[in-house]
Amino acid sequence: MYIPKTLTEAVRYYEDEQVCIDAVASLRWPNGKPVCPKCGVEEGERKHYWLATQKRWKCYSCRKQFSVKVDSLFEDSPLGLDKWLIALWMLCNCKNGVSSHEIARELGIAQKSAWHLLHRLRSALQSPDECGLGGGGQIVEMDETFIGGKVKNMHKSRKPKGTGHSGVPVGAMAKTIVVGMLERAGRIRAEVVAERTSQVLHCLVEKHIAAGSTLMTDEWGGYKGTNLAHEIINHANEYVRGQVHTQGIENFWALLKRGLHGTYISVEPFHLFRYIDEQAFRYEHRATKDKPYTNADRFGIALTQVGGKRLTWKDLTGKEEGSF
Repeated sequence: MYIPKTLTEAVRYYEDEQVCIDAVASLRWPNGKPVCPKCGVEEGERKHYWLATQKRWKCYSCRKQFSVKVDSLFEDSPLGLDKWLIALWMLCNCKNGVSSHEIARELGIAQKSAWHLLHRLRSALQSPDECGLGGGGQIVEMDETFIGGKVKNMHKSRKPKGTGHSGVPVGAMAKTIVVGMLERAGRIRAEVVAERTSQVLHCLVEKHIAAGSTLMTDEWGGYKGTNLAHEIINHANEYVRGQVHTQGIENFWALLKRGLHGTYISVEPFHLFRYIDEQAFRYEHRATKDKPYTNADRFGIALTQVGGKRLTWKDLTGKEEGSF
């Protein structure tokens, strides 16, 4: 199936509704054959009935009608697939992300609708559960960072006071802690955590990193005591010692913060994990010498992951649609 390589090509190609339907169907379902979301029957020798005027299928088994949007993150959306696919293309391929205001201007929709649309699309960029990172002696870099505004810019009443806890500096107490794990030249996982104690960090190691991996971290003591081979780089003295460094995960933090501070400006901690998933998807599928991903590749991978995911306005905000 043809996938546009540039934004200009995408806008021209997806202006036809039938082209959008065929594109989503071909990547969402095996061999492009529709699967009824009501009874799970796949189109085989007996084809589902295509209702041309309504742009949907009718299942030959349960007799229910369904469109390509059903049981996907597009479900119940009044927006056409042409707008959804252009927004997804931009989200996958804009290195520093794309704001809801820009999407609203480009697609001609309300900013609130664009904000909801982008959060739904980020659900498709979440990495599926797979085997642990590393394994077989592969190197996995692990590090933590703090996300939030600068203390010097806070109002006096909001500035943190005290001596800190769990190794968190006083200036970072009002920030959100994110821990990341990077398989060199491979996958990445990052999670928001409440604290960076050894108990929390060891749980993340067991959850995301396969046995037999080599862990590389900075000198923070919370990483010590795992069951993995462990190399430490002391940033007070050096940043690289042969193959021992955490430059890869530091690069990811730089890209993440560039998007959060430059594009999204202000992100609530409640929604932060979705922005992290977005940046992790782009970083994991970036163009490298070993894996030369293109814009079309990233878009195609994301489109295969839209099925079986829903994010309603109520789930996103805790409010009913139309309430403020």
